This record gives sequence, C-alpha cells and structure tokens, in this order.
Amino acid sequence: MTPHRTADPYLDLAVIDSRAPRFNQAVIGLLALLAAVTGRWELLALPAFQLTVGLLLGRRWCLPCLLYFEVVQPRIGEGALEDSRPPRFANQLGMAVLWSGTVAGALGLPRLAIALGGLVAALALLAASTGFCAGCVLYKLGARLRGLRTHHLETVDLAELGVPVGQGAIVQFTHPLCADCHALARRLAAERRAPVLVDVSRRPELARKYGVAVVPLAVEVGADGAVRARLQG
Repeated sequence: MTPHRTADPYLDLAVIDSRAPRFNQAVIGLLALLAAVTGRWELLALPAFQLTVGLLLGRRWCLPCLLYFEVVQPRIGEGALEDSRPPRFANQLGMAVLWSGTVAGALGLPRLAIALGGLVAALALLAASTGFCAGCVLYKLGARLRGLRTHHLETVDLAELGVPVGQGAIVQFTHPLCADCHALARRLAAERRAPVLVDVSRRPELARKYGVAVVPLAVEVGADGAVRARLQG
C-alpha cells in the first residue's frame, strides 16, 4: 500500500518533500562529477537541460523528481515538507552555472568548463549528502535582506489579525503543509508564547504586504504594532 501523502507533489507546489531536492541534487551532482572527472565538458549540457526543463515545465518533466515521487517516496514514505522556493532558487543557480560551463567549453575554454562543472558537482553532492544547500542559504539571506531593506517588518497591524486592542502578540507566518512551521508553532506554544498564525496560502495579500519570502517566519509584536524581535526566519 502506498504511504499517505500530506502534499500532492505535482499540485502543492508551495512545499516539497525535503528529501526530493537532495535526491535531485545527487543526480545532478553525479552527472556534473562525471563531466569533471572525464574532462568531457559536453556532458554538462545533460544536467543543465534537465534542470531547465524541470524549472520551466514543472516537476512532471523533471526525471529525478519523477523517479523520487513515483518510485522512492511510495516505498519510504513522505519526508518533512519545506518551502519549495529555496531549493528552486538553488536549481536556478545550478542551471546557470552548468549552461555557463557548456558555453565555455563550446567557446574553446575546456578548463573553465570543467571548473564550473566541478563546482556544481561539489555543491550538489554536499547538499545531497549533508543537507547543506548553498543556494538555499543564499535565497534565505537574500529574502531576509530584502525584507530588512523595505522595512516590511518594522510594524504589523495586529487588528487585521484579530488581536484585541492593547495586546501584543507573537505572529507566525505559516503554511499548513510546512513541517518546520508546525514544529515552530509547537515550540512557541510549549514556551507559553502561542503564536497568532497567518496562513500565507489563505492570506497571500499579507505575505506580500509584509514581504514574507520564506516560511516559517515569527516575530514578537508589541501592543503598538512595533516589531520588537524576530524569533525565526
């Protein structure tokens, strides 16, 4: 019997099984490593093309994704769900570097091509084996810098969240299919700081208003609406 899925991998695109990007990174990393070890820069076009097709047409056109969701996941069960935007950004970076390597090789710069392929191989295999995704870290850092620069989280209108006048609150932006979001909400509740939850799938206008690019995000807000501390995100 196929294990129960909380999220449909082809419809619930805001989240993804956290093991799926690592599986994809393993495939991309091995292909890039093969190109680097053999010196055949032409092989870089294979993972570059696969990433491009998957990013443009969706997960059903991503062969490693299909293999994971149709063969691996039904056997091992669904892993923790995470925001899909950071790994997608990491794929975009990998695609750009792989195409750059392919072009460099075509222009008669095979050493540069192999160096770029080796870089992708190293980072992709590191992510696959340890879970440390450099592209994801860059996405989250950029998202946080954008939020700080535009001052989206200097104040929060607590009234539109149903908080009584004169009271402060812990406000958490969340998604119902995000495992990290549920874990954060439980931790805050255990600390007697149960958050006011803002479901970004139901209130996308609030996510845009406050520049929420990654969930979970939690802030402590005073009775005056001023953000006193950023607790996570």
